[in-house]
Amino acid sequence: MAVDLVFDKDLIARYDKAGPRYTSYPTAVQFQEEFGNASYVENALCTNENMVPHQLSLYFHLPFCNTVCYYCACNKIITNNRKHAAPYLKLLHREIELQAALFDKDRQVNQLHWGGGTPTFISREQMSDLMAFTRSHFSLRDDNKGEYSVELDPRECDAETIALLRNLGFNRVSLGVQDFDPEVQKSVNRIQSEEETFAIIEAARHEGYKSISLDLIYGLPKQSADSFAQTLEKVISMQPDRLSIFNYAHMPDRFKVQKQINEAELPDPAVKLEIFQNNINTLIKAGYVYIGMDHFAKASDDLVKAQQNGTLHRNFQGYSTHAECDIVAMGMSAISRIGRSFSQNARDLIGYYAALDQGRLPVARGLQLSLDDEIRGTLIAELMCQNRIDIQGFGARYQIDFKDYFSEELKRLETLVKDGLVTWDHKGFSVTPRGRLLVRTVAMCFDAYLERQNGHNAPRYSRTI
Repeated sequence: MAVDLVFDKDLIARYDKAGPRYTSYPTAVQFQEEFGNASYVENALCTNENMVPHQLSLYFHLPFCNTVCYYCACNKIITNNRKHAAPYLKLLHREIELQAALFDKDRQVNQLHWGGGTPTFISREQMSDLMAFTRSHFSLRDDNKGEYSVELDPRECDAETIALLRNLGFNRVSLGVQDFDPEVQKSVNRIQSEEETFAIIEAARHEGYKSISLDLIYGLPKQSADSFAQTLEKVISMQPDRLSIFNYAHMPDRFKVQKQINEAELPDPAVKLEIFQNNINTLIKAGYVYIGMDHFAKASDDLVKAQQNGTLHRNFQGYSTHAECDIVAMGMSAISRIGRSFSQNARDLIGYYAALDQGRLPVARGLQLSLDDEIRGTLIAELMCQNRIDIQGFGARYQIDFKDYFSEELKRLETLVKDGLVTWDHKGFSVTPRGRLLVRTVAMCFDAYLERQNGHNAPRYSRTI
């Protein structure tokens, strides 16, 4: 694996600029309020008419947390009052009814995800009711072959909850860790012991979950290369199947809770880069494979197999093994991908509740994809997942002359070729081992919206490293 990834510090320093993460293309920045409930319904019904309708992927946003983590950029509701979940879940059930009515019953749910917030904020009875209600309206799998995952906060669940979730059909769990250093935890208001984290992992293994994933964040206050290396060593000893190690993006103007972070305690860029390099070296040495972006997985993991056989996919939840699915997302702020469209629900409770109280889906904005959007989105997704584009095959798929269609983009790519991020051969172009860490930079060459966004009101993105 070492030959497939090269950490070139000079190259990274030159190209470490802000850019989209490409969990979608076009990105959510392009969504428009003109795309509303009627547009969504039309797209959903049309997908049933496909010769072979796609299977479904369901996402549920459960936004409640009882404490706030200062680094968090998620759409969340902070409350200690568990009763606040009841009216939300009542309307979430209503949204399930409205959504299910749009899709043929024989469209199987191959992927299901509960995200947050903190999904385990709700009671065990509410978890059971939500899954039973979902199963009564959608065709969920019973054979454990789907990818049914739930995000866990080890501070918010126990072995009994883990057993219940497994019985409900979940077979994958994702745990937030971020950092085990006590001083770092205190600085971001997330106190979480190693013991409670280990206990949840052991409980998940005991219950037979297929995959356990851990999330870490580097670039937090008071972190150093040495302190994060100690956290990573402890995490590796837990032997998770997957690891996501995110770069903290400090944007207090956009995410108000980040104002609680002391900027003077943030590690400088050189330290962050050292942490990043150490992470890669340590994980590869420990037998993990670099998937892309922030993601690593054991060589036996389904993500690695999907990347090897060309079926790896990327969506709003990150990398996925189920490419051919329409994504039906429910809950406040949830983002769907249905046919050739993206849509997002109302981003606050007021808008979400108002729509459902009126008996309509809470779609607040979205985008009908043009053919050009679809072409570029497919290309960017293949770059992000497979690191290579077969220009003849790609051109034939969309009946375009690739070099003519992307003439301006290929001129921009020439600089990356000269700098060693990309190589050409007679069949197409590939991201090099040096370029893999900068794959977002390569993808940005084909983004038709970036130049239009330059200026005073341009959106802020995280840095590519």
